Amino acid sequence: MKLKLATALAVALGTNVASAEEMVISSWLPPSHVMNEIIWPEFINRVEAATDGRVTATVEYQLASPPSQADLVEDGGADAAWIFHGYNPGRFVTTKLIEIPGLQGDSAAASAAHWRAHEEVLGAANEHDGVVPVAMMVHAPGMLHLSSEIASLDEADGLKIRSGGGVMGDVLAGLGMAGVQVAAPAVYETVSNGVADGTFFPGDTIAILRLTEVLPYTYRVDGGFYRGSFAIVMSEEFLESIGEEDAAAIKAVLGEDFSAFAGAAWDQGNQRGLDAQAETGQIIDLSGEASAKFETLVPQIQASVLAEVNAKGVDAEAALEIIRSTMAEYSN
Repeated sequence: MKLKLATALAVALGTNVASAEEMVISSWLPPSHVMNEIIWPEFINRVEAATDGRVTATVEYQLASPPSQADLVEDGGADAAWIFHGYNPGRFVTTKLIEIPGLQGDSAAASAAHWRAHEEVLGAANEHDGVVPVAMMVHAPGMLHLSSEIASLDEADGLKIRSGGGVMGDVLAGLGMAGVQVAAPAVYETVSNGVADGTFFPGDTIAILRLTEVLPYTYRVDGGFYRGSFAIVMSEEFLESIGEEDAAAIKAVLGEDFSAFAGAAWDQGNQRGLDAQAETGQIIDLSGEASAKFETLVPQIQASVLAEVNAKGVDAEAALEIIRSTMAEYSN
C-alpha cells in the first residue's frame, strides 16, 4: 500500500518511479529449516542484486501441499517454489538418477552434478514442463530413523516406514519394509500414532520436525541409503513479465553455482540434525553383516533406475557419467 501511494504521489508530481516486481515464493517446511533459513535468503539476495532491485521476493507458507508445489507455480499461485521430485511419481523419473546410492561426494558436488546432468542430457525428457527449473539440489545422504533398536537391516523386514517416493521407495521395498506414503510435515503425527515405525530423512529434517522425540535411533550406511532430489522452479509467466534482460540475469546467478550452494547448505543442516539426535538418542553406523542386505541391493537399484531413465528417451549412462565426473571435479 505504501509503495502504491508513493508511486501515485510521484506521478502527481510529474516524476518517474519504477516499482519493483515482487516474486511470491512458496515454501512448505518450518522457517527454521535450512531451505528457509539459508537457501531462500541467498536466492532472494542474488535475484535482487542481479536485477538492481527491479525484482524482489517474499517467502510465503502453506500455499499448497508439498506434492502440489509444481502445479501451484504452473497455475500462477506462486512465482517460485522448491519441489521434491519423489512426491510426484511417474511425472519425475530422470531425477532418480542422482538419488541412487553409491555416488561419492558431498551434497554440494552432487547438487552441481544434478544441475549439469539435467542441462546436458536429462532436461530433454521435459519432465518439468510448465515450470522453469533454475536450480537442482539434493539433501545430505539419507538415513534410517526408527522408534526401536535393530541389530542389522535383516531386522527391518516388515517395518512400516514412511516414504516420500523416488529411490527412497525403491530402497524401502528392497529391504522388505512396508511403505507409508505421507509428506514430510505429517511424519511426526504418523510415527507418534503408531502408523509408521520410522522414516528415511537427512539430519536437518529430523531436527526441525522434532522427530528425535519419537525416533531415537538413527542408522547410517556408507554413502547414505539414497539422496533426495529437489528442484527450485519458477513460473514461465513471471519470467516473461519481468522482461528478457532481468529473466536472463536471474538465471545467470542461479543454475550450477547456486545448486552447489544449496547442496552445501543441506550438508550444514544435516550436521545440525545429527547433533540434535546425539543429545538424546543414538547414531549407529551399519557395516559388514549389519548392512549386507543393503549392499546387495545397491547394484540392483542402480540397474533398475538406469533402465527407467533410458525408457524416458534420454541416455541414462551418459547422464550418470556426467554426474560422476562432476562430483569428482567438485570433490577435487
